[in-house]
Amino acid sequence: MLLQLDKQGTLYGQVYRALRLEILSARLKSGTRVPSTRWLASELGISRNVASLAYSHLLAEGYLTTRKGAGTYVAAELPETAIPGGQASSKRASRPRRPPKLSSYALHIAQEWKHGLTWAPRADPLRYDFRYGPPSFSELPYATWCRILARRARQASKRDLDYGPPEGSPLLREALCEYLRRARAITCHPEQVLIVSGIKQGLDIATRVLVESGDGVALEDPQMRTVRAVFLAAGAKITAVPVDTHGIQVDRLRQAGQIRLVHLTPSYQFPTGITMSLTRRLEVLAWAKRTGALIFEDDYDSGYRYAGPSVEALHALDDSQSVIYAGTFSKSLFPALRLGYLVLPEYLVSIFRSIKALLDTGSPVLPQLALADFMREGHFERHLRKLRARNAQRRAALIEALDRHLGGRVEVSGSNAGDHILLWLRDFPFNRSSELTRRAEAVGVRVYSAGPFYLSQPKLAGLLLGYASLTEREIREGILRLATTLGKSEASAASTIKFSL
Repeated sequence: MLLQLDKQGTLYGQVYRALRLEILSARLKSGTRVPSTRWLASELGISRNVASLAYSHLLAEGYLTTRKGAGTYVAAELPETAIPGGQASSKRASRPRRPPKLSSYALHIAQEWKHGLTWAPRADPLRYDFRYGPPSFSELPYATWCRILARRARQASKRDLDYGPPEGSPLLREALCEYLRRARAITCHPEQVLIVSGIKQGLDIATRVLVESGDGVALEDPQMRTVRAVFLAAGAKITAVPVDTHGIQVDRLRQAGQIRLVHLTPSYQFPTGITMSLTRRLEVLAWAKRTGALIFEDDYDSGYRYAGPSVEALHALDDSQSVIYAGTFSKSLFPALRLGYLVLPEYLVSIFRSIKALLDTGSPVLPQLALADFMREGHFERHLRKLRARNAQRRAALIEALDRHLGGRVEVSGSNAGDHILLWLRDFPFNRSSELTRRAEAVGVRVYSAGPFYLSQPKLAGLLLGYASLTEREIREGILRLATTLGKSEASAASTIKFSL
């Protein structure tokens, strides 16, 4: 108990007033045992007689009570006092202070939050929740992960329990280099890899390093809301560049003026699911090389591809060190792991490492060591193969259900990869998106409007349907309920569904 003496009047009076304030403010709650006079005297550096006198005064006024053989306690019922504001109780209202002036960073974040930016799932779960983002936890080899983590904990040295290097565990960075070479055609050295808590932290560091207030930043339109929030908080001047069936429109990017950084999701554009064509990839790399701009390649969902050949990362085509590559384990393993990574151009390694050290003094060491073992022993890629197979089954169930119950009334974008699709409803204009989500919730189905991801308003209502955390049965039942609540349409529901790939 830390008492603040007011330095006014007698010493016993200062102790008395300090204790009474603790009681009235409910920091010492009714029924709480108070320290002995011996302990209090030692803690405050006063005589025990002074402490005993203060306690006697509080006992006399009814703030304290004694229990024979058990000590002294805060009284269950407190007396009335002459303190302005009325009754002396734990519910006594304190005078509100004027809120402090917020920084421009905080104001930008508050504005985005007001418009629906959130990082948490809804508190009222529904059985048929087509939430995009979370993986299927039922497929996670949890027993294997726990065994490896426990082994690392048992074998931990003093060094493993100390602060780790800000750039991350050398073992994990080496394992990542081996994996990226096989899976994404990226050739890099462990020194270029920076372990972060997730792609958002990696983007935040990149913004701190590269973007001043007023600098030009380009985003795909549509785009991830949280990415836009990071750039707005830094005071960046944002240019939204449209995406078509081949990816970001590079000719529009060339017209955007001075751009310091562009955020791209080339392997699986969010939320449309478009894969950027090779021609566009080469064009955007040539643009970055000519202008000196840097590309932040957000490869958030590259592990899931169900049709056609694997697509190499944009970083693998870069010959001018213009690309910062970002990956995460949130979708391939589980979000609570809070581990992601950047592959940096060599000239940025030192400053990124320094800022990472300033932000959090390094990511947790034991989970990194366990993840390195998990990858080097082959469990990670084996898990990815099983997850791809299961997600392909879920995807097939979703497409079949949409075709059966909605058919020609909808158009699907992004069905060949990832863990969600973008569904356009031909019967509903964009301004009826909120109505759609409300109608769906009324029958126990939660779907998500694509509207918040677009800076330029689309013509039709679009829904994001995530399927990775649902079973095939839940997917079929959820789409049947969704189709029922959408009602009949002039368009034939039996006609074949249209795909936009």
